[in-house]
Amino acid sequence: MTQPLDLLAIAAHRDDVEQTCGGTLLKAALRGQRTGILDLTQGEMGTRGTANDRAREAAEAARILKARFRHALDIPDGRVENTWENRLKIARVIREQRPRVVILPYWRGRHPDHYTCSTLGYEACFLAGLSKLQLDQSAPANAQKTAPPNHLAEKPHRPFKIVYATLYYDIRPTFVVDITEQFEARLESLFAYKSQYTDQSAGSGDFPARAEIRERIETMARFYGLLAGVKYAEPFLQKEVGLVEDLTMIPVKSI
Repeated sequence: MTQPLDLLAIAAHRDDVEQTCGGTLLKAALRGQRTGILDLTQGEMGTRGTANDRAREAAEAARILKARFRHALDIPDGRVENTWENRLKIARVIREQRPRVVILPYWRGRHPDHYTCSTLGYEACFLAGLSKLQLDQSAPANAQKTAPPNHLAEKPHRPFKIVYATLYYDIRPTFVVDITEQFEARLESLFAYKSQYTDQSAGSGDFPARAEIRERIETMARFYGLLAGVKYAEPFLQKEVGLVEDLTMIPVKSI
């Protein structure tokens, strides 16, 4: 029987999780929590590399982040749509992996796949909790799986918490996660996508040089860390009002 995940990050593309919440996943894994990644597409539309390249690189990135589970659906890259079929594909994974917390992209952004993934993921989480919803347990033939499906796919499950990784959009986060100790490994997981981030002529007009990528990532992590008084951090947003029991235990100084 598959043990439930503590955290499941859902993103449109392989390498989105590494850019937006990889440090948070690694920090949770080092704490002993079970983490996983669900990529909705396989990267066949990427300017650099192929879907097969992405599959190998994603597996290496998952190893670096110590994720227990990684799975890629067969939703077309560049055409992530909020359809009933796609909701069911994600709902199946939610039921199989039974995460307590799901991380989604923020619901606004430049790339349509990203903001559609947000709404699609939320609605799939809702569907997964409907007791009368029956799912076909057969997985897409061309989907990459690192863990087999199981009988839990027909048992309802709805995550307790959904949070949104906001790094792709300029909005003040609800909270940040200190990833100072995980920053270098998070960067390593991103650079595992050698077909994407190795300096090369293909796509050079659109992709910054590797050294500049590191500089950009470090600058953003420092900015969000500064908001909370740490060196590096990743930003998140929650829709719900937070609940505090003890005002003396709230972290981050006011003045």
